[in-house]
Amino acid sequence: MAEREESTGRAETVRAETVRAVLAAARAEGRTALTAPEGRRVAGAYGIATPAEGLAETADDAVALADRIGFPVALKIVSPDIVHKTEAGGVRTALASAAEVRAAFCDIVRGARAYSPGARIDGVLVQEMVTGGQEVIVGAVTDPTFGKVVAFGLGGVLVEALGDVTFRLAPADRPDAASMLDSIRAAKVLRGVRGAPPVDRAALTDLIVRTSELAADFPEIAEIDLNPVFAAADEVCAADVRILLAQSPPVERPRRSREEILTAMERLMRPRSVAVIGASAAPGKIGNSVLRNLIDGGFPGEIHPVHPKADDILGRKAYRSVRDVPGEVDVAVFAIPAPLVPAALEEAGRKGIPNAVLIPSGFAETGEHALQERLVAIGEEYNIRLLGPNIYGYYSTWQDLCATFCTPYDVRGGTALTSQSGGIGMAILGFARATGTGVSAIVGLGNKADVDEDDLLTYFAEDERTDCVAMHLEDLKDGRAFVAAARATVPHKPVVVLKAGRTGAGARAAGSHTGALAGDDAVYDDILRQAGVIRAPGLAEMLEYARALPVLPAPAGDNVVVITGAGGSGVLLSDAIVDNGLRLMDIPADLDAAFRRFIPPFGAAGNPVDITGGEPPSTYEATIRLGLEDPRIHALVLGYWHTLVTPPMVFAELTARLVAEFRARGIEKPVVASLAGDTEVEEACAYLFERGVVAYPYTTEKPVAVLGAKYRWARAAGKLP
Repeated sequence: MAEREESTGRAETVRAETVRAVLAAARAEGRTALTAPEGRRVAGAYGIATPAEGLAETADDAVALADRIGFPVALKIVSPDIVHKTEAGGVRTALASAAEVRAAFCDIVRGARAYSPGARIDGVLVQEMVTGGQEVIVGAVTDPTFGKVVAFGLGGVLVEALGDVTFRLAPADRPDAASMLDSIRAAKVLRGVRGAPPVDRAALTDLIVRTSELAADFPEIAEIDLNPVFAAADEVCAADVRILLAQSPPVERPRRSREEILTAMERLMRPRSVAVIGASAAPGKIGNSVLRNLIDGGFPGEIHPVHPKADDILGRKAYRSVRDVPGEVDVAVFAIPAPLVPAALEEAGRKGIPNAVLIPSGFAETGEHALQERLVAIGEEYNIRLLGPNIYGYYSTWQDLCATFCTPYDVRGGTALTSQSGGIGMAILGFARATGTGVSAIVGLGNKADVDEDDLLTYFAEDERTDCVAMHLEDLKDGRAFVAAARATVPHKPVVVLKAGRTGAGARAAGSHTGALAGDDAVYDDILRQAGVIRAPGLAEMLEYARALPVLPAPAGDNVVVITGAGGSGVLLSDAIVDNGLRLMDIPADLDAAFRRFIPPFGAAGNPVDITGGEPPSTYEATIRLGLEDPRIHALVLGYWHTLVTPPMVFAELTARLVAEFRARGIEKPVVASLAGDTEVEEACAYLFERGVVAYPYTTEKPVAVLGAKYRWARAAGKLP
């Protein structure tokens, strides 16, 4: 074992030295792109197979190389100054004779000199023509949010036409790399279609892993582009290797330890003492609203108004400076104009206050970057965590803490919500109030000068009061830190993200196919999914997921059964099930017969189970009971149609009673319901929601979308395959 480890270590050292030497040579010449032979040496060091090839300086050399390699061959210009060879007319393929090779060599050199008269031409690469197999692309790019990511998709001319590419963090392990093969829209092509053999999946997975390792091992590599890669049934070969170097070394992001984050966030979310800097006795002032919310909200800790001239505000002793406040202060809430914040923040630092909640606007969001950077520097100097600036404040309901100038909210529950935007924050608040959603916290993040989503997610993962975390974000400061926090959270509770800016993807210039395809949103979408995060398509969905996911138990399997009183609803519910990646159960004969005993002859068993609309409550009860009782059924989708035979509240009461009965017996299955009818169905839905059945009026899409989100979380959490 020791000898094997020593041998592996030597091989890795040689590999690293080989790549480092190639990169150093390119750097010494001031180049940001490797030549094709250099790229091949780097690829070879990492075990990436490339075609047989050689460098020709003359037409005679090219013919000799072609004879040795074997026809047909491809010719490609080799120049450190010509990155896009095709644009320069520097590529010829399928050359089948010495005459064709000689003519192509002369044409390529002539065309390259015309394209870029000052370019250095090292020669022409003569390369074995790889034929057969599926053309794919494997690459890596340095994403500004997530750092190195690896990409995979259809290659050749299809890469630009279809953009069918998926991404993972680099380095990728084998399971992640293997998942990429099934994540593109054209995944079936890789499995073999119309008589074509499937590709060598193990070899392709290995190529993705090796490419990702190369990118991760060398931060100075900006992009890797293997396109096309020919993936056949028995081999995988990268026909073209393009490697670009970064213009400047990557900036190391400072990171705090998990223990440091938890210590600070604990004092922020569960403070014993709060100071309001800029407290005011004048109604309409932010400082007055914050102080009044803290007092009226019943915060049991100490509340200290800070004002340079007042002695008493709202019946509380006021202090000229936060340094005059007796004892320790856990949180200082700032409600003063932006230009006054730095000096007051330094006072808080000298006092030893660990958290500053910066409500004022007028910082980076208005172009005042230097002012915001000053706050960050003060925070770092005094070890103060900064929430904001430019926020509405925050709510920590289990602490009766309402540190905001907005309307108060005190309905306790298990959902934690955050937002970068004040407007979205108020939408969250209004939704929570309208639906009676209990929350553990609502937090504004604003400019995220310091505290961001991964800090809060690290805390909420440990918070016993929080069952689900939902976050609106416009960007992530440190995508890898967020992914790490999400991966630690998801096994225990769902994380829902609404990422704004979906339509602005892919607008940056790039030097390779991989770079051009790595639009911001495409990378966000795949990496968030890799982290196990549930991405909500819109604000309404984020709020509904946050409200509903804690209500539903985790499913134990994939079999979903629809029981409906209306055939039309059953069809729409079935469509929604497929759209959300769920599986309608194939009903076995004995279960089909069991359902048929309870429905009229003109109804329909199978799946959906259509009991028809005129059936009494007993039919609903019998079929739902059977669905809950049979262990082969893992989730129920109910479609109710309002009739006088079975009124909405009768349906709601019997459904809630059955679910409660089975839960008391230890049988918990997710049950969602779509209620169609007059306005009475709204009250019935609210009744069901309060009792653990996710129900919506007038829609077949919402309940199934929530069920689909629960299934996505269950898979990410390892509760389902």
